[in-house]
Amino acid sequence: MSEPVRLAKHLAQQIGCSRREAELYIEGGWVSVDGQVVEQPQFRVADQTVLLHPDASLKQAEPVTLLWHKPVGQDAGLASLPLLNVDAHAVDDASGIALLQRHFSRQTAVTPLDINASGLVVFTQDERIARKLVQDAALIEHEIIVEISGEIAPNGLKLLNHGLRLNGRDLPPTKVSWQNETRLRFAIKAAQPNQIAQMCARVGLTVIGQKRIRIGRIAMGKLAVGQWRYLPVGERF
Repeated sequence: MSEPVRLAKHLAQQIGCSRREAELYIEGGWVSVDGQVVEQPQFRVADQTVLLHPDASLKQAEPVTLLWHKPVGQDAGLASLPLLNVDAHAVDDASGIALLQRHFSRQTAVTPLDINASGLVVFTQDERIARKLVQDAALIEHEIIVEISGEIAPNGLKLLNHGLRLNGRDLPPTKVSWQNETRLRFAIKAAQPNQIAQMCARVGLTVIGQKRIRIGRIAMGKLAVGQWRYLPVGERF
């Protein structure tokens, strides 16, 4: 039995590349040990079979964006990142992106959601997407299904669409419609924390629950509660 060595050192000697190139191959998910992809250059190998994928590339991996269906009661910030793991990856993810452990590092949560709400939350490694969702928040529409109770005031729906004031300022127009007798559909931009609950209270309604189903052009679709999928390459908010 040979003495175990770091996978990066073994690969560099095996294919005749530099140690840094070997690390990049490994971190890119191009190297398998006994048939299993290993992404840690420091992984120790001895007599195992180490193979480099024939399509291996040293090109820097593109940053990825994760779309998560947040459950009620769960934090929507970085504290939730441990929940976005291999087991929670949606089996019907059609993005075509190969899952790598590095996709869970250096993620930023850019679409806050109240802890008592559920629905679509975005995590991204892509600074361009993070910047757009933050800086262009006033231009990006969020679609939210709101469960309510109570009896709406006369002309309440009209007021929800436009005419309410909160915290001393006129609210911009919002698209609000009935989905059924107990649910309203809000299409709203740059909503402040608790804004929808306050708007509903002004017209006699109590918010029981909220579920965000779309951000800009990206819909949550059939993503199950607690699961995540990749934002496909080329799709934009």
